[in-house]
Amino acid sequence: MQSSFSLSLSHPTTVPRSNHTFDSLPFAPSKPINLRLCGLRREALGFSSLSRRGLKLHTPTLSKSISASLTDNGSPPKSFDYDLIIIGAGVGGHGAALHAVEKGLKTAIIEGDVVGGTCVNRGCVPSKALLAVSGRMRELQSEHHMKALGLQVSAAGYDRQGVADHANNLASKIRNNLTNSLKALGVDILTGVGTVLGPQKVKFGKAGFPDNIMTAKDIIIATGSVPFVPKGIEVDGKTVITSDHALKLEFVPDWIVIVGSGYIGLEFSDVYTALGSEVTFVEALDQLMPGFDPEISKLAQRVLINPRKIDYHTGVFASKITPAKDGKPVTIDLIDAKTKEHKDTLEVDAALIATGRAPYTNGLGLENINVVTQRGFIPVDERMRVIDADGNLVPHLYCIGDANGKMMLAHAASAQGISVVEQVTGRDHVLNHLSIPAACFTHPEISMVGLTEPQARERGETEGFEVSVAKTSFKANTKALAENEGEGLAKLIYRPDTGEILGVHILGLHAADLIHEASNAIALGTRIQDIKFAVHAHPTLSEVLDELFKSAKVEAHVASQLSEPVAV
Repeated sequence: MQSSFSLSLSHPTTVPRSNHTFDSLPFAPSKPINLRLCGLRREALGFSSLSRRGLKLHTPTLSKSISASLTDNGSPPKSFDYDLIIIGAGVGGHGAALHAVEKGLKTAIIEGDVVGGTCVNRGCVPSKALLAVSGRMRELQSEHHMKALGLQVSAAGYDRQGVADHANNLASKIRNNLTNSLKALGVDILTGVGTVLGPQKVKFGKAGFPDNIMTAKDIIIATGSVPFVPKGIEVDGKTVITSDHALKLEFVPDWIVIVGSGYIGLEFSDVYTALGSEVTFVEALDQLMPGFDPEISKLAQRVLINPRKIDYHTGVFASKITPAKDGKPVTIDLIDAKTKEHKDTLEVDAALIATGRAPYTNGLGLENINVVTQRGFIPVDERMRVIDADGNLVPHLYCIGDANGKMMLAHAASAQGISVVEQVTGRDHVLNHLSIPAACFTHPEISMVGLTEPQARERGETEGFEVSVAKTSFKANTKALAENEGEGLAKLIYRPDTGEILGVHILGLHAADLIHEASNAIALGTRIQDIKFAVHAHPTLSEVLDELFKSAKVEAHVASQLSEPVAV
């Protein structure tokens, strides 16, 4: 599950070029980045053997030892305990650690909670388990869908505890695999709360025990985020809950209010309605699903909200929420977002607070290095280097992931961590955040990469270029029709003068998988006039994008970058 989506569009940065051309991309990387959903690499999936730098490593069973193997984890630097210390063992810290060991750095991770962070334990991973259940339930409950396929199914039901166990067991499995992968590569896992004492120096320890002080040539902060709860809302973890509590699925309410209609709220509405709940959205903005491309939001409302047991209030704040107590229901006071006048009072069985996430940066010792957070986020430059209160770079200190607020997605954190490791090992690297995809795992799914149409048109007006839009429907795709899942749209936003891809947005079957062809094209600087010659297997859903790129109209005088054909 994604946290609230945030993309910082900073000024263009000059990036060292590779043999590829990226003339139109301000953040273009000089090498393709391996972007994976949640950043879980091969080592995290429990493969019995791993290939690293010519070594064949076998994943060991869990042991009490957390000491690193110097053979696998590099030699200790002469003047420091480690080459790299990472504070936080979530997806971002894990991805950075694996890449650091691959580069020969002596590496340690400080983790005060559990390996895997929010994504594995309270976010992406368990939420996908619940959404897998909701997807099956929706299919089995759709009599029209089943009859269209010639199938007859008796009434579908579910066991709440069994569903909850499925989510918990998946999180536990992935968490263990992540821990094993770090140990297999010799990364030291230092248990305790990490604090920056000064340049290249940290301490860690548990309450009631002496602190340990370590030094490192470079330090990465990767502490992630926690659910954001606005003032006036009382969370009891039972009837007024955050996403952390909801993933435990301790009960399925008859009527639940979801405060916030972004990624988190939308995914949980999918889960709860599939399991029989009625849902009411409370959204502070004037429209549902803020942050999505408006055309996609409009279609999503028609497909994901209107046909289901969902109603909504827009342009209102939940100014006060009181948990259920002594036989009384959860009460929610709604006020007008603009006038602050009282609008309504709702009495429901439960309320889920899905108003985004807040950076977890307290207690890091930032005052020791003259760093002041901005709305809780640690300020960084385009290379994730931490900036102090005077506007100067803090030497050898980086911050990745939700804690810096650039893009609050797990796989963005991992990509940022890999980018930092590239830099500290001598290769300048700037991550192109516009090439990082995002997805909402509803049924059907929504995915996107790059700019929305309003963002693209605003940029076009500022920089003086025209913006064009192309669209294709899933109703014209053979594979989607074979699945009886023809509801969907793919939208391409581009520059007709150069063929640059500005953004792609998809709502439809397996949209989260389809988006990567577009995100990789943006990352590599591939233009439409080139990618429209790519061959896609038939019949597959990938042909939705094939038709999308082919339908774009690029000006005839634009030169193609295609290489010479190779005879076979």
